[in-house]
Amino acid sequence: MKKMVKWLFTLTFVLIGMTGCQTNDSEEEAVADEPASEQEDNNDNNNMGASEQDSVIEIEFWHAMGGGLGDTLEALIDDYNASQSTYRIIPEYQGTYEELLTQFRTVGGTETAPGLIQMFEVGTKYMIESDYIIPVQEWIDRDNYDITQLEENILSYYMVDDELYSMPFNSSTPALFYNKEMFEDVGLDPENPPSTFSEVAEAAELLTNDDTYGFSMLGHGWFFEQLISTQGADYVDQDNGREADANEALFGGEEGLRAYEWLADMNDSGTFNYYGRDWDNLRAAFQTENVAMYMDSSAGTKEMVDNASFDVGIAYIPHADEVERHGVVIGGASVWMGSGISDEQQEAAWDFMTWFNEPEVQAEWHVNTGYFSTNPAAYEEAIVHEEHENYPQLTVSIDQLQDTIPSSATQGALITVFPESREQVVTSLEALYQGTNPEEALQQAVEGTNRAIDVAKRASE
Repeated sequence: MKKMVKWLFTLTFVLIGMTGCQTNDSEEEAVADEPASEQEDNNDNNNMGASEQDSVIEIEFWHAMGGGLGDTLEALIDDYNASQSTYRIIPEYQGTYEELLTQFRTVGGTETAPGLIQMFEVGTKYMIESDYIIPVQEWIDRDNYDITQLEENILSYYMVDDELYSMPFNSSTPALFYNKEMFEDVGLDPENPPSTFSEVAEAAELLTNDDTYGFSMLGHGWFFEQLISTQGADYVDQDNGREADANEALFGGEEGLRAYEWLADMNDSGTFNYYGRDWDNLRAAFQTENVAMYMDSSAGTKEMVDNASFDVGIAYIPHADEVERHGVVIGGASVWMGSGISDEQQEAAWDFMTWFNEPEVQAEWHVNTGYFSTNPAAYEEAIVHEEHENYPQLTVSIDQLQDTIPSSATQGALITVFPESREQVVTSLEALYQGTNPEEALQQAVEGTNRAIDVAKRASE
């Protein structure tokens, strides 16, 4: 039965195919260009003596970083391999997060499983329950590693029952992107962007004309989750699924209704336009000035600033007028240590994990990818100071993350059927944009999420 549960949970991830911040953002797409490192590996091995090869402990690292992200990752891994002669990390691109999960599911717990696995944040509960991993807390305790040096509001997502199961890796949050020149044209202060639902709605009305919609939001459940968390509300019960397995969705309360009514009002007034579920379509609409404001992943900041023909502003995501801002939940992925590897291989995996979180390494990662540094000390590195001078927009998202109030709401929900819940939310929002009233549309998402939770609970009995 336990194997059947794991299979059902995995099938949910594969069929739904929705992730939280794998940017179909440069992050979330984890682009599909496979890094070609196999030839380089062969050349390196040919240049290494036989006895030296035998003494090196090798670890496979399965990841979902394609394209430029994959190039950056592989370059850093090359630096690690060159920095010492005891361990060798072998990166292997596995496609998207969902494809990586499927591949890992087929070998998890066996001798052919990788020693290091990148997994998107909504796969956290599955990984913990899979028995295919070794909690990194074991090595933290063994090594007396000081995790307080890492970013608290990134760590918190992966902390469960006061244990850290995986090491934070690539993390981003949403932000409000806006066209500064359009703001100036209609008399809005580009240095004082809107911060509440009503302020965004008022700005959207001024910014809307025959060629431009004032505001838009991607068809992705991750953004709705942020509009709930920044009101200080949990997504599901049981302390957001962290005290015990969640029994029901909580996002159907007044916090969720505020978000749905806000979107519905702008949609009805013609100041909002829906560009679907494809990140590229919405980004293109912003770049061509068909939309003046939208929410995107912070990991896409540099790319948008470079590609837009106008000054791009970045602001905190908006919050409901009735509440104080609580903050954001991180998206992205962490790195897990696979079970079934020797103690020496565990040492190798742990050594790489700690190396990757060193300030100098994280500075390179942040500058070249746009992801947050897992170690805030990296922001004091010279290359980061230079980068932030060239891209001051990057500091806004860092401030937003660090200003986040720690709570179960901003820690993020843990439910195995999260991808299915996100699909229910997006489907209900699409119904909202087609005229379904906010209360009814929201209830559709709640009921769909509760059904998914019930199915998972019955399967595990």
